[in-house]
Amino acid sequence: MNDANILLGVRDIDRILTRMTHEILEVHKGADNFSLIGIKTRGVYLARRISEKIEDIDGISVPTGEIDINLYRDDWTRIHHQPEVRATEIGFPIERARIILVDDVLYTGRTIRAAMDALMDFGRPDRIELAVLVDRGHRELPIEGNYVGKFLETRRSETINVLLSESDGQDQVIVENSQ
Repeated sequence: MNDANILLGVRDIDRILTRMTHEILEVHKGADNFSLIGIKTRGVYLARRISEKIEDIDGISVPTGEIDINLYRDDWTRIHHQPEVRATEIGFPIERARIILVDDVLYTGRTIRAAMDALMDFGRPDRIELAVLVDRGHRELPIEGNYVGKFLETRRSETINVLLSESDGQDQVIVENSQ
């Protein structure tokens, strides 16, 4: 049995990203002292959307990059015999920078740990913050989001799927019960 419920629609996601953008700008007192790095795949699209909202609000183009974490995952040998490695594109210096990592779902914390490990191969930032669209709980590592769009209480037997128009043709957050 596979039941799915739509938790967030296109307007909800846009509203949440707008709020998160304002929160980021408020904490940083503007947009001229940080960069965004999206975690592939959907974190990249969310980082771009936040960057566009910042430009609309403040008129500043925030440096935005993307990072692939496949080789840094602690479970890649269980998932695939040969992980698909995609390009990391960071066109700005990481050393002593303030970085906001962006991802779609925060769950165990392992993806974020892998992203931080990957980021360190490019330099040592002064600060790394985390922006996530959905925090579903069940942390295995002591990692928390600085900017969280929505806290969704879930069971471990459930899956949260974030669909974005750039990759999936629509914007939705769905919870599925896989039992």
